[in-house]
Amino acid sequence: MKLSKLDKASVTALKICMGLKKNESVLVITDENKKDIGYSLYSNALKLGNFALLVEMKSGKVNGEEPPAHIANLMKDFDVVLCPTTKSLTHTKARREASSNGARVATFPGITNDVMVRGMNADYEKITALSIKLKRILDKGKFVRITTKLGTDLSFSINGRKSIASKGLYHKKGESGNLPTGETFLAPVEGTANGVFLVDGSMAGFGLIKNSNNMNSQPVLRITVENGYAAKISGGAVANKLTNLLNKYDIKARNIAEFGIGTNDKAKLSGVLLEDEKVLGTIHIALGNNLSMGGSVDVPIHLDGVVKYPTVYLDDKLLMENGKLLV
Repeated sequence: MKLSKLDKASVTALKICMGLKKNESVLVITDENKKDIGYSLYSNALKLGNFALLVEMKSGKVNGEEPPAHIANLMKDFDVVLCPTTKSLTHTKARREASSNGARVATFPGITNDVMVRGMNADYEKITALSIKLKRILDKGKFVRITTKLGTDLSFSINGRKSIASKGLYHKKGESGNLPTGETFLAPVEGTANGVFLVDGSMAGFGLIKNSNNMNSQPVLRITVENGYAAKISGGAVANKLTNLLNKYDIKARNIAEFGIGTNDKAKLSGVLLEDEKVLGTIHIALGNNLSMGGSVDVPIHLDGVVKYPTVYLDDKLLMENGKLLV
């Protein structure tokens, strides 16, 4: 029987990205919005001869919200855990504990059929090589400055922080990351970020930001940062909504949690943050939880904003220029 494009993408995720072995167990966690993709991953794991379990939960309200306790416990008991869900489980205690227990975990927050098919057709050996190369460079750095022609000018320390190469090949016990993927990221040192960044690509939970190709997208978000926190957010209705969302939590929700660089040349800005933050030639800055990347801020929210055509300086040396990586 001929496989559909979605099924081919699922097989790629299982065999190539997760390195699934015959004797391994697979847990698929999905929700009412993403169950078609969840079922495809589950059914193809069965067809490959593996023990597999499909669990459907109610979709969460925000990225970083914990799954129900019984699902969190299940995650510790499987070799491979796949999470095609509406909201991200990446930065949750449940994911961290499953990884610590040896599970290989791939999260697919906000995944759509198009993103799944497009993203799983990327060359993950190539993505891996670039992501690891960037990791080695960032791990030696101490200070980052990001500028754009639109007005971004944000600086922060990364001294002592180790970056993570989300390479898309999760073959060792405890490895985890997104699928589709392609980024290298880290947690800036808490309290050190100052300046402003303008989100002109997309914002988690709000979709595409205004550009010439999409008249229905949101206006550019301007986020002013003081001593490690987003102090002011402007940019019309979406800025008001983002501010109201952050105000539901304490000040930690405004923490500058992540700096990431996209490394996937097949990804494109689609309004699905899972794909958008992986686009080669972009960077992203996140607010909220940074425990999953070596930071100390624990809050049940993590929101990324994508910045187009960035110029990035690492210790005063050019790393990116107007969206072009110089490595």
